[in-house]
Amino acid sequence: MTTTIDKAGRVVIPAAVRKQLHLAPGTELEVRVEEFSVRLVRAVPGAKLVRVGKRLIARPTVDPKKVPPVDIARLIRRERDRRPW
Repeated sequence: MTTTIDKAGRVVIPAAVRKQLHLAPGTELEVRVEEFSVRLVRAVPGAKLVRVGKRLIARPTVDPKKVPPVDIARLIRRERDRRPW
C-alpha cells in the first residue's frame, strides 16, 4: 500500500489501515525518524508502577473506555502464520 505527500507535507493514512488500527480523528501519533524511514507510532501514556505486597505491578494509566478492542486469537494466528516452519 502506498500513499503520497501533498504540497502541505501531509500524508493520508489509507482507510483500511485506520480501520485495522482503530485510528480515529484526534488520535495522537509520534513521528520517528529511523535511518532512512519515517515511522508513525500511536502515542500512548506509559504504565505506572504500583507496589502490591512485595511486588511491583505495571498498571495502565489510560482510561479503559478508550482502549480499542483486541482480538487476541487473531493476533496469535497471524504470528503463527508468519513463521516459516
